[in-house]
Amino acid sequence: MKLTILAIGRLRAGPEKLLIDDYMDRAGKTGRALALGPATVVELEDKRGGGKPAEAELLRRAVPPGAVVVAMDERGKVLSSPGFAGQLAKWRDTGRPEVVLMIGGADGLDPALVAEADFALSFGKMVWPHMLARVMLAEQLYRAVSILAGTPYHRE
Repeated sequence: MKLTILAIGRLRAGPEKLLIDDYMDRAGKTGRALALGPATVVELEDKRGGGKPAEAELLRRAVPPGAVVVAMDERGKVLSSPGFAGQLAKWRDTGRPEVVLMIGGADGLDPALVAEADFALSFGKMVWPHMLARVMLAEQLYRAVSILAGTPYHRE
């Protein structure tokens, strides 16, 4: 099952991009034997400046058929890292071809898009800059795959 972070906005070269690339590469390599991966980031830009509705339409069009759609939203469900790993495994085990985790632009995701998603996930009640949210999500994907693989990366 492919793991895709689908995000509004382009991340320029810098420490955040290096971290994301590293965690996504690790997730893909570790997950290969578990039928999890490849792990990729797809960036979209609303060049016309249409706000959340226009960003939502870009995101909708980029979701492949059959994918599990996860909206990253502060009002979503808060999971532990092992809980997130278990959820990914459930989706994989039901034969879903891909999980797409959507991160909106600076103003977040359109509420209509969140309502359409299969699952809404939150990093907690705090609001995070969308670029840092990408780093955190990439790390959590790697952590989840590591938990499922039984590696010592995650310690409880």
